[in-house]
Amino acid sequence: MNQKSRVLTRPRAVAVVLGLVLAATTVPAAAATAETGQVVTAVAAGDRSAALAYWTPERIAQQGEFDGLPPAETIGKVWPGPVPPGVGRLFFTAVPGGDESCTATVVPSPSRDVVFTAGHCLNGGTDRYDRPIRMTNLVFVPGYDHGAQPHGMFAARAFAWSDTYSGPSSALDDDGVIALDPAGGRHVADAAGTQDISFGPVASPVDTTMFGYPVSRLAHGEALEYCTRPATLVVNSVTREWHTGCDLAGGSSGGPWLRDFDPATGRGTLFAVTSRGTVDEEGVTQDLDGAELSAAVHALYDRAGGL
Repeated sequence: MNQKSRVLTRPRAVAVVLGLVLAATTVPAAAATAETGQVVTAVAAGDRSAALAYWTPERIAQQGEFDGLPPAETIGKVWPGPVPPGVGRLFFTAVPGGDESCTATVVPSPSRDVVFTAGHCLNGGTDRYDRPIRMTNLVFVPGYDHGAQPHGMFAARAFAWSDTYSGPSSALDDDGVIALDPAGGRHVADAAGTQDISFGPVASPVDTTMFGYPVSRLAHGEALEYCTRPATLVVNSVTREWHTGCDLAGGSSGGPWLRDFDPATGRGTLFAVTSRGTVDEEGVTQDLDGAELSAAVHALYDRAGGL
């Protein structure tokens, strides 16, 4: 029987979890800001430096080096050209848990420091013992490709989600923003470029190009993968979600869904990000969903440049 589950990150190997949680650097607890409708976590300067030191090339490579990876995608393929502007890989440590990765995208902002991703890549909810899961060691590597970091590595100075998002068990407003420190004296938007983002209605179905760094047997998270499929808006009494038959595995969460994508320039307009998918008994992703960008998420984005 298929089950709907979060397309979060690579599956965690028990040995990796036990070995790495002890070394995790923590950040202050998230504080709700009722005035703005956001939940914001600020990252101390020392923790930002520690995060950059934590993600060595060897530790990054370990993300895709363990038994039990999901099967290789058959619909999703390795992107054949340069990584599109602003797209990159997001690394972090879940405490309790272990090292994980998602996908994120640089979007326009006054600070030129903002990336957009899935809410569950920032809000871990609670574990089975009802302990809060904190996300630590957050860094973003735009243009990541087989270990290459062409634009550098950027540490998160703050991250946030809308208070309408209640955590990984929810599909409503599963979106988040991250404000990054400059790296090498450059803001991430200047170094890596951006993708446009839109919050207005989008006609359904819409031709969509989806990107992500799934940690599967196809590329082990080391290369960007993509699907080009129509996406359909599915509406019920609780959520409004985009749905498509793409099979990108864990690690693709937060990856951009782009309409009007131009392969020549590598640019399009982001209207959703990968949130969750249906996974069968063999670990194969059957489809993907992405929450429609709501007014609450629009407000989150509008304030992100001030984080």
